Amino acid sequence: MLYRECGKTGEQVSILGFGCMRLPVIGGDPTQIDEEKAIAMIRYAIEHGVNYIDTAYPYHGTGMHGGGASEPFVAKALKDGYRERVKLATKLPSWLINSRSDMDRFLDEQLERLQTDHIDFYLLHSLGMRTWSKLKELGFADFLDKALQTGKIKHAGFSFHDRLGLFKEIVDAYDWSFCQIQYNYLDEEYQAGTAGLQYAASKGLGVVVMEPLRGGKLAANLPQPVLDMLGRAAEKRTPAEWGLRWVWNHPEVSVVLSGMGTMEQVVENIKVAERAEAKSLTAPEIAMFKQIKDFFHEKTKVNCTACGYCMPCPHGVNIPACFSMYNDYSIFGESIERLKFLYNFRLGEEGKASKCVECGLCESHCPQGIPIRAELKKLKELVE
Repeated sequence: MLYRECGKTGEQVSILGFGCMRLPVIGGDPTQIDEEKAIAMIRYAIEHGVNYIDTAYPYHGTGMHGGGASEPFVAKALKDGYRERVKLATKLPSWLINSRSDMDRFLDEQLERLQTDHIDFYLLHSLGMRTWSKLKELGFADFLDKALQTGKIKHAGFSFHDRLGLFKEIVDAYDWSFCQIQYNYLDEEYQAGTAGLQYAASKGLGVVVMEPLRGGKLAANLPQPVLDMLGRAAEKRTPAEWGLRWVWNHPEVSVVLSGMGTMEQVVENIKVAERAEAKSLTAPEIAMFKQIKDFFHEKTKVNCTACGYCMPCPHGVNIPACFSMYNDYSIFGESIERLKFLYNFRLGEEGKASKCVECGLCESHCPQGIPIRAELKKLKELVE
């Protein structure tokens, strides 16, 4: 396993981190983690060099309004001496903060949920214009300073979902140790993007990358033209390996969070991380990625990664499923008849776009800044 120093922290972290957001579940219920399988996966990863474990307050829950099952599960997985072998990361649920005391309350609750006396890497979760303005007003800097002084957290950072200008403002607003951004070969110019990656690194921050495979979309069911481009490369690699190697090719990246959901994915990703050096892609390989990116950008209808932050919709709309089918229709060249069949079969009456009442709650949580209501209208007109 390769390691890189994570910015100002001085910590050596594995270039592959285990993100506990998409763990195997029982019966399709996100709150029911298959603990036997998931513990085996996490411990295998640790035993093979992974030393960065990432979770968050709402992961494996029913929405963004409360605590999910991920943090308590991680506490179980890290028993029997595994906690001492890793750097543990979790995040303050920024959208639930309404007072300075809320920050202390959530941190203390998370320490209890994780059954630990400190969190190695603590992030302000999902910063955007609205959450950033509120946290500045409520005194986030004082909160982080005191949490560091008391040893409840070892390093302070933030995760980000907004525009580049705001990203630079946040980087310059506090003595952060690290940050976390969405980054993959389709998102070089999206949100923080390459410019943000380089800016953070120039300021001495470690950079953690999330969504390196865009929620798995760059690993499975790629369109045939994309598979053909990958197949013509001199090196023969899986789509997942190509996607991860593209991110690791950037020396500014400290660690990549792979949302691994099966043991097979864990094993494959660890093998890739054992030989993925920075600046190792060849000029023809970099040119190939540009061709692939151009193809996807031309075909994609909605820039949705199916992260689920918009859910649950209070009126029952299955937003990620709607957009997934919409994009597949365009990217994979499916017929409108096929789209209508899948739309009616998978969503029933309750999950359809027509159930949207345009309350806008989903848009307030969307990390991608998607105009969800407008896109749902387009889909409704197309299929209903």
